[in-house]
Amino acid sequence: MKVVPSFGLDWVSGSGEYADIVLSTRVRLARNLQGSCFGTRSADRDSESVKKRIQLAIEQHSLLRESLFLELNSINRLQQRILLERRLVSSELIGNEETGPRKGSAIMLGPQDFSSVMVNEEDHLRIQTIFSGLQLRKAWDFADELDDQLGSVLPFAYHNEFGFLTSCPTNVGSGLRASVLVHLPGLVLTKEIGRVLEGLGQLGLIARGLYGEGSEIVGNFFQISNQTTLGKIEEDVVDHLEDIIRRIIGYEKEARQMVMRNSVNATEDRVWRAYGILQYSRSLSFPELMNLLSKVRLGIGLKLFPDMGVFTLNKLMFFTQDAHLEEAAGRGLTSEERDLHRAAYVRKNLNGAKISIK
Repeated sequence: MKVVPSFGLDWVSGSGEYADIVLSTRVRLARNLQGSCFGTRSADRDSESVKKRIQLAIEQHSLLRESLFLELNSINRLQQRILLERRLVSSELIGNEETGPRKGSAIMLGPQDFSSVMVNEEDHLRIQTIFSGLQLRKAWDFADELDDQLGSVLPFAYHNEFGFLTSCPTNVGSGLRASVLVHLPGLVLTKEIGRVLEGLGQLGLIARGLYGEGSEIVGNFFQISNQTTLGKIEEDVVDHLEDIIRRIIGYEKEARQMVMRNSVNATEDRVWRAYGILQYSRSLSFPELMNLLSKVRLGIGLKLFPDMGVFTLNKLMFFTQDAHLEEAAGRGLTSEERDLHRAAYVRKNLNGAKISIK
């Protein structure tokens, strides 16, 4: 399938506010259709019916019909995994290696590169937008617009008292999940990260790993999002999250300054040593790569690499994920082979970056 590689690359660009600290911003809306079963009551025949209703509605809308509607069972497992690595779909939507996607699973891509709609995941529709850097209001505006377009041709399940009805009670209300993926090595090094994360819970927020719920935190990347939606106005949720993220960015900047004041030589050695390992390694696992990239990314933020931008590191992280490596190789790879290909990709792309050695 030739269309997947052209989608989902916008958030890697390194643009947007605070792109050296904020990798990406995402807004997601959960919606279900009136008159159709959803949640645990939904059977395969219900999911197929929902998919057909959504597909027909998209074809009837002048703007939505410009999008690509893709049934996940029509593409191979590698392409499904690529969509997952590009954060266009979830692991729940594509299923595991044995079962694959459930019947009726689909995705609507575009027409903008930063938007997608998952069909028959936990809810009938998962509308999402994702941008590079801190762009919460922009992500919300586009998600809201896409929600309005879909809502004009599809009857959403809605209760006058509770709001939008969803499979999970925590999403009832606005159905909104806003999240920001932040890089916080300064707070980790100064051992302040525990206090920051503890404070998030008191503010109605939660921190997860790179790939969201259930994923491990690697490379000092934390995905911070709201926890509750019931009784919340969408704009207030977005503004609250942005306010907290800006405070965390301030704490991270202070922590980095403290690190440089108290241990400048050790910090510079840590950063340059990581760069050297990346430049010359012959084998790299993905967690090892993320931890090394974290140190180099810190170096960019501290102006130790004045000629290198975060786009280079974002690209290294993005295209060295397992499925992308296998697509580039044109075949399946063993774990050992992936580590070899990953290191080769990193060497090739770092050698093309301009670095001024002091």
